[in-house]
Amino acid sequence: MSSGSSGSSGSATATAPAAGSPVLETAHRAREAAALLAPLPRTARDAALLAIADALVARTEEITAANAEDVARAREAGTAEGIVDRLTLTPERVAAIAADVRDVVALPDPVGEVVRGSTLPNGLELRQIRVPLGVVGIIYEARPNVTVDAAALCLKSGNAVLLRGSSSAYASNTALVAVLRDAVASAGLPADAVQLVPGQSRDSVTELMTARGLVDVLIPRGGASLIKTVVEGSTVPVIETGTGNCHVYVDEHADVDMAVEILVNAKAQRPSVCNAAETVLVHRDVADAFLPSALKALAEAGVTVHGDAAWQQAGPDVVAATEEDWENEYLSHDIAAAVVPDLDTAVAHIRRYSSGHTEAIITRDTAAARRFVALVDSTAVMVNASTRFTDGSQFGFGAEIGISTQKLHARGPMGLPELTSTKYVVTGDGHVRG
Repeated sequence: MSSGSSGSSGSATATAPAAGSPVLETAHRAREAAALLAPLPRTARDAALLAIADALVARTEEITAANAEDVARAREAGTAEGIVDRLTLTPERVAAIAADVRDVVALPDPVGEVVRGSTLPNGLELRQIRVPLGVVGIIYEARPNVTVDAAALCLKSGNAVLLRGSSSAYASNTALVAVLRDAVASAGLPADAVQLVPGQSRDSVTELMTARGLVDVLIPRGGASLIKTVVEGSTVPVIETGTGNCHVYVDEHADVDMAVEILVNAKAQRPSVCNAAETVLVHRDVADAFLPSALKALAEAGVTVHGDAAWQQAGPDVVAATEEDWENEYLSHDIAAAVVPDLDTAVAHIRRYSSGHTEAIITRDTAAARRFVALVDSTAVMVNASTRFTDGSQFGFGAEIGISTQKLHARGPMGLPELTSTKYVVTGDGHVRG
């Protein structure tokens, strides 16, 4: 867990909100709500989630009307259509978001789970149990569905949530949070368990990032610039959700047809997400068989290849790759491509350029697969499978708050357990220490 300074925010003393600081006043209300949420049973939290799902459906027209304002502004500003699509909420998408909330209700409750327990030689009973983190701040970009996803996961795990979306989705987020708060209150929970961080300026983000002692953890979701800003500027501990410069390595023992199918899926099935492949590396001994098929399939999928000399010789439409291409998270129909002499060279390339998100090897050689898995240090390593599977729902977690590429507290898709900490409960019978 990254932080601008060491230690846990739980150890810091919460100060009174600065006079006239709406952000800190909001954080104080969240902290009070978190204290009320923590001891509530699962039934209470699930009832609030069901109320949210029903309210989203009932107030769809209100939500989509607010969203239309954001979409119109985005188009007037010349925003790329891929970003506009991520911003857009239709009745069908609102219904799908509501269905996702109902799915969260069905997930196991992590709060109170015994992580480990034992009876010590002196008779003390020791249990380590999961408890909510407390107040979770989410800083994210133009994806209003995150507003609901984050609120649902935080409520399910007993946390209060502070939502700071981008100004481009402000009308959508305002409408959604109004719906969430009304639903939460109708179920008897504190409405302040879900709050939109006031303000649209960078100052409000800075205040949230430095609200140490009020906010327990921050989770940034967005591009590299956003994540870098939060990680480097926060005094609140940060769970870093990293960018996705993901690689597919086609081994010399790969099934060519399988490799082409996996590559196209990893790149083109949804190119604007963090688990989409951005680089393909191919063993030279399979290159003659693989490159023509891969270039044809990628072209049919609308993908532009930025390749090394071998790829350029194999196809007239290949763009010459630059150093920037190996480092790039395109989030578009582009992919970097190289031919490598062996597996170890592929691994060395991945170690140099990967963001540590997801890498895949396509091979029929068990020894090669094992070596690749052992040498590659990313949150997920796929063997004969698309990088697109690095996802909380695909992993069977039901949902995720983000995908962490750091190593402390959480790594990979973060589900409900990752939104908890633990505490020790020690039960004695008049025990005293000699």
